[in-house]
Amino acid sequence: MNYLWAFMILIGIVYAAFHGTLPAITDAALDSAKEAVTLCITMTGVMSFWVGLMKIAETSGIIAGLSKKMQPILRFLFPGLPQGHIANEYIATNMIANMFGLGWAATPAGLKAMEALQELNLERCKKSQTSKYCGPNIATDEMCTFLIVNISSLQLIPVNIIAYRGQYGSVNPSAIVGPALLATCCSTLAAIVFCKVKDVLVKHRI
Repeated sequence: MNYLWAFMILIGIVYAAFHGTLPAITDAALDSAKEAVTLCITMTGVMSFWVGLMKIAETSGIIAGLSKKMQPILRFLFPGLPQGHIANEYIATNMIANMFGLGWAATPAGLKAMEALQELNLERCKKSQTSKYCGPNIATDEMCTFLIVNISSLQLIPVNIIAYRGQYGSVNPSAIVGPALLATCCSTLAAIVFCKVKDVLVKHRI
């Protein structure tokens, strides 16, 4: 990616030099830097608010309650994950944050979930040392499923996108809620179907 970006920047500068538009590039760079700072300030306020609400929900036990309600879903998505394992709580927290469009707030829970899944992976490896599909450098089925579901990211309220639209002068920033819900429902459904099909193929070694 670094080489790609460097190549694109170089091509842009060379093109501007041949067409005499270097001052325009300089102005655009300065304007973009200004917009980036303004957007960061806006997003800091939005994310601080929602991350604070998530922390309050976690402290008050709302997250734990929702995690218990989500157990049937987690058992369906991660049938090999032991019931009561700490990874269940982290995965549920990550999914709840993603549903509210809080990608940044979902990241810490996602990282903790991966760490917990890796610990479970190492425990399984100690018990079955002869398996060639086991090892610290091999992603487990739970890891792959969690990553795919996390990327598909069902969103009920796309907070980040609403904030972006508001920052750039949208007349109705929240108009994106309906299309975003439909799009993420489709992506999440596709992710779940893919994971389940892959599970069947792996079990039958196809």
